[in-house]
Amino acid sequence: MTHLADQIILLLAVLLLISVFSTKFSTRFGMPALVLFIAAGMVLSHFVYFNNAALTQIAGIFALVVILFEGGMQTSMKDIRPVMKPALSLATLGVLVTTAVIGMFAKFILGVPWAESFLFGAIVGSTDAAAVFSVLGGKNIDKRLTSTLEAESGSNDPMAVFLTVSLIEWVQHPDTAVWSLVLSFFWEMGVGLLVGIGVGKLAVYLINRMNLDSTGLYPVLAIGFAVLTYGVSAMVHSSGLLAVYVMGLVLGNSELMYHRTIMNFNHGFAWMMQIAMFILLGLLVFPQELAAVTWQGLLLSVILMVVARPAGVFLSLLFSRFTLREKTLISWAGLRGAVPIVLATYPLLAGLPHGRLFFNVVFFVVLTSAVIQGTTISPLALRLRLVGREEVQPSLMELVALGKTDSEFNHIGIEQHMPIAGRQIAEIGLPDDILFTAIIRNKGIVTPHGSTVIEPGDTVYVLSPKSKREEMRDIFRSGKGKAAETHISPV
Repeated sequence: MTHLADQIILLLAVLLLISVFSTKFSTRFGMPALVLFIAAGMVLSHFVYFNNAALTQIAGIFALVVILFEGGMQTSMKDIRPVMKPALSLATLGVLVTTAVIGMFAKFILGVPWAESFLFGAIVGSTDAAAVFSVLGGKNIDKRLTSTLEAESGSNDPMAVFLTVSLIEWVQHPDTAVWSLVLSFFWEMGVGLLVGIGVGKLAVYLINRMNLDSTGLYPVLAIGFAVLTYGVSAMVHSSGLLAVYVMGLVLGNSELMYHRTIMNFNHGFAWMMQIAMFILLGLLVFPQELAAVTWQGLLLSVILMVVARPAGVFLSLLFSRFTLREKTLISWAGLRGAVPIVLATYPLLAGLPHGRLFFNVVFFVVLTSAVIQGTTISPLALRLRLVGREEVQPSLMELVALGKTDSEFNHIGIEQHMPIAGRQIAEIGLPDDILFTAIIRNKGIVTPHGSTVIEPGDTVYVLSPKSKREEMRDIFRSGKGKAAETHISPV
């Protein structure tokens, strides 16, 4: 038994290393790394028999919680606020239209009843946050478009989950009243939004005020709040995925201690969860079954990419200011990924007669979307002249906490309304043990001196004792520090 356990651990280590190295392939060719992760799972299925849809669903949902939380934290409200309306339209009306269109084609291509054909449409109706973040993250595509696509992919999963669960209920109970489903939709989205905001604000309050012994515990605390958000939402029958994404938005756009530490941990942990989830999903697929649905999968993939998705985009953005070229790119950038595959486990667990057929076809749709769309987004954006000027981002030094010492680094973004904006450092009257160590301004580093003026848009890095965290925060709130009798010399 011990020898078998050692072999499994060695195999997992090899898979993990291969998966990490494969991200270079993903960046080079613009293809989501999920393709290789799933392929690894499919290869592994030849040696390990795995047919546990319930475990896969649980692992998939947990991974989505981590991925959406990380996506919410790295999304700037300043970037998505101008595109909030079109993004929400894509996430709701766009998903609904895509579901309806692909569902009508699935009726005849798969030969299933109407209710089940629309269920298939709901499963593949939403874009995938992990795939979209992975592909767009390294591209120099117009910021307004990437913000729209990222906001859509982070917020359209709840709509797809709602439609999938509702249609399964409709298939199993055809006498279900439509009005009850409509009320359920508003309840799930409204309460999920409130839970996300509420837990997010609570998390910010506690993270900023708890003095933990190890700085490495703050990211764990943040992930704990993300999972708590999903759990609380699920208990009150609201949208847990929406709540988690909103909670991440609240944390990512708040004045948060150890913000950089939490972000770095989340990024790595989200990758870990993607690797584990996609390998599990690959294990759940039997390659010999895919051959039986090859032409159905290919045909539905093409229809989804060139008919259903564009119909959803153009109708939901009918009154937006996006140009034809921009709508075309948004249509093509609707990548499918983990979410449709996780949703495809719902009919399996519900015992629907075509559950296995749906899972195999959905798997085919996801792979073709990742391979075809993922590798062609960048060339299409270039051809449509929607690629911005190449900008070299500054390489900021990674400021890490000082372990168990009494001191810590923090960074604070300076906004116009802050009293400290427009003042010289010497005028603030910093205590001797609170030091400005660096200022990031216009993609450059400014060494702070007493005569240095703090300007709106600056990011100020501060070294201070943990015991004076509140005093340091008050300086930025009020612009007043304790009168200093000697000249301040920041490190």
